[in-house]
Amino acid sequence: MRLEGKIGIVTAAASGMGRAGAVRFAREGAAVGVVDRDAAGVEAVVGEITASGGRALGLVGDLTDDGFAREIVRRTANHFGGLDFAWNHVGHPGPAAIEGIDMKDYDLAMTLNLRTVLVTTEAAIPEIRARGGGALLYTASTSGLVGSAFSPVYSMAKFGIVGFVRSLAKRLAPDRIRVNAVCPGPIDTPMLRVFVARPDQQQPAGEAGQDKEALVVRRSQQIPMRRTGKPEEVANAALFLLSDEASFVSGAALPVDGAATA
Repeated sequence: MRLEGKIGIVTAAASGMGRAGAVRFAREGAAVGVVDRDAAGVEAVVGEITASGGRALGLVGDLTDDGFAREIVRRTANHFGGLDFAWNHVGHPGPAAIEGIDMKDYDLAMTLNLRTVLVTTEAAIPEIRARGGGALLYTASTSGLVGSAFSPVYSMAKFGIVGFVRSLAKRLAPDRIRVNAVCPGPIDTPMLRVFVARPDQQQPAGEAGQDKEALVVRRSQQIPMRRTGKPEEVANAALFLLSDEASFVSGAALPVDGAATA
């Protein structure tokens, strides 16, 4: 198994890509701290993992609280005996409009996309260093590689994640801590519906009035592979970057996007 004996954390793990990752990592031998504010979702993921013979710890709380963002590291390390990796997957789509922007929406987006990532990372580094090295993984986006008309604020934050990853990879290399990002394109998750249905976008003729699912299908045809991605496909990429198979990979921002940014 590719993560045999490893201990890790996945944030925003109650659904979508985070859930797929937590379940896959446990199947590959890792003990996983499952973090989300959705108590029922966390319980379901932990139940799925343990029912299959895996090890998981449910951690329910609000990551905008700095104390909780640090506590997930302490509790996971204490419960399982250390920490080898963390996947900072939590994120927020942020506001679409710039004109008339509500700064409270901006602040929430920056907190969830950047601040909580920094706080959790700060707590995780000593734990991973104490294990002789490990891996930090972040969810950026193709919107962190190219501009996004759908959400400039989200793009701003995800460009920040990519820059953070590249800088931290150099800083932590002597500690044998690898730092990478996955950059999902359109993936079949609830957040995709938020992006495609934003009313202030210039919609091609025929899109106005379509429901979210019709818009998802329409937009999928703009991807070279002619489909949206699956959460499990992002989890597979995350598994590689966290495993020892990626032992010489650090500072990478890996697109998982069906060639959309190619």
